[in-house]
This record gives sequence, structure tokens and C-alpha cells, in this order.
Amino acid sequence: MSSTPIADLSYRHYDGKLEPPTFRWWSIAKMMMRLSIKKKGFWVWSSFSAYFYLILGAVFYFAETLSQQASGAAAMAGQAPDTNPVPLLFRNMIWKDQFLTAFNTSQLFLFIVALLIGAGSIAGDNRANALLVYLSKPCSKFDYLLGKWVGIFIPIWLVTLVPTLLFYGYCFLSYRQYGFVSQDPWLIVKLLAISPLPAAFHASAMVGISSFFNQARMAGATYAGIYFLTSFLTVAIGVMRVVMQQRRGASPLLDDLFYGSVDGMLQGLAKIILGTSGSPPFNAPSNVSMPPPPSPFYWVLFVGICLAFVALAWRRIRAVEVIG
Repeated sequence: MSSTPIADLSYRHYDGKLEPPTFRWWSIAKMMMRLSIKKKGFWVWSSFSAYFYLILGAVFYFAETLSQQASGAAAMAGQAPDTNPVPLLFRNMIWKDQFLTAFNTSQLFLFIVALLIGAGSIAGDNRANALLVYLSKPCSKFDYLLGKWVGIFIPIWLVTLVPTLLFYGYCFLSYRQYGFVSQDPWLIVKLLAISPLPAAFHASAMVGISSFFNQARMAGATYAGIYFLTSFLTVAIGVMRVVMQQRRGASPLLDDLFYGSVDGMLQGLAKIILGTSGSPPFNAPSNVSMPPPPSPFYWVLFVGICLAFVALAWRRIRAVEVIG
């Protein structure tokens, strides 16, 4: 065995500032995020979540281009110029509803991203008995749980926020003459308020469910069951609502229950923040409009569910199993 001393002894003479272990949770969060971005599935499903923004951008671009070409052709033919040069697509455009539709269509992909990065967040540590290491001093249970939660929250939040800001910037630069800014000057603030909602819910649900298992696939299957079961029930409620609306009129109870799924609750809160009932993509004509849910109740429900999942995780996280 070699007894060669360590060559670099410069560390012995370090007299710089020593940082206190205040942000121990951040080390855990950074490790989780590094593992997340290394997964190819994360980038694939994150890209899919922004597909509707790409469709909107392409349709808007071609609608404006075709309108300009038609106006130019009419001028060359000696015809009177169009008194309303605004393309037909933009004449009655409700811009915030387009962002709402894009937000709604991204929910399934955000859920898949949450499964990829969060299903094994605590389950993997349970399987490897890593809590004995994590919860040894000076890392507390609070540091551990906050780090896991933030490690799930930030990637999902960025996946929601980045394409929204990019599309907002594109519309701001290209379509201000069509009322993009004047229609709702506070739209950017509302979009910033909406973007963390899916991340907060999925992060809370994932740490709570994952803490009950020692296999990521079991945690993921459980959350998938909750997600798709509630989605199926709300779809059935939506069908009942349409039938009753055609026969007897709208039912306020069915309107509220329609937002009872994971997706529905997030979509309902987005409608509350944006102040709209929504409309079909590209302002297509439709007689079906779902009013937003009651604001105070659904905010309390959203916060209560998130806190309940985090409380479950707090209760389940233990370094050792005490046998009485």
C-alpha cells in the first residue's frame, strides 16, 4: 500500500469565508434537477407540451401573409383597397383565450413530465434506505422535503413558463396592431401568475404519493390512476352538462363538478385569473362555453390538496422505523 502524502495541501491554508449550511435543501433540489435534465423523455415531453403554441404561431403567420398578398393582388388589379385590412382571423380575436387553450392542451404532457422526474423522488430513497444518510445532521426533514419539492417544481414551472413567454414575445412584436396589447394590458402578469400552478400541484402530489412507496413505478401508477380516473369522471360530467343544457338549461352544480379533476382544477383557476370563460381555438363559432368555477372555493381546494399531499410526505419521511 502506497504511503505517498497528498500532493496538494493548499486547502490547509484557506482562510476565506465559510458559508453556513442555510440552503441545504438547495443541494438536494439541484441534484434532482440534474438527474431530470439528463432524461431524454423530459426533453421530448416538454417539447410536446408547447405544440399548440407552434400551431398558433404558424396559423397566425400564414393568415397575415395571405391577407397581405390578397390586398396586394387587389391593388395591382386596380380594385379599391380593403377598408378593413385586418385579417379575418384577427378581427374578433380574444387573445387571452388562445393562451388558455394552449395552457389546457399542455396539461397531459406536464403530468407525464411530473411522473418522469417525481415518481421516484422519495420512493427511490426509500428503496435504497437513503433517508438514514439524508436525515443525518445537519440535514433536517424540512430541508429534505423542501429540496425534493423544489426539485420537481422548478423543471415543471420552466416547461410551462418558457414557451408562454416566447409566444407572448412573438405576439407582442408581431400583432400589436391587432389589439394584442390594448385588449388586455395585464395579460403578461396573469400569465406569470398561471405558470406555477401545474408545477405546485404536481410537485406536492408527487412528494406525497412517492413517500408511500419504495418503487417509482408504483408511485407513478398510483398518481396516473388518480389523474385519469378524475379526468374520466369530469368528461362524463361534461357530456351530461351538454345534454342537460340542450334539454333543460345549464346546471350550476355540473358546471362546478366539471372542474373536479386535476386538469379541470388547473384550467378553472386559469380561467379565474384570466377572467374568461374560454372559447374554441381561433375563435371558431360554438355554443358551448364553460363558465369559470367559484373562485374562493377552488382556491381553497387547490391549496388544501397541495398542503395535504405535503403533510402526508412529512408524516411518512422517517430515518428509521421505530419498533415498539
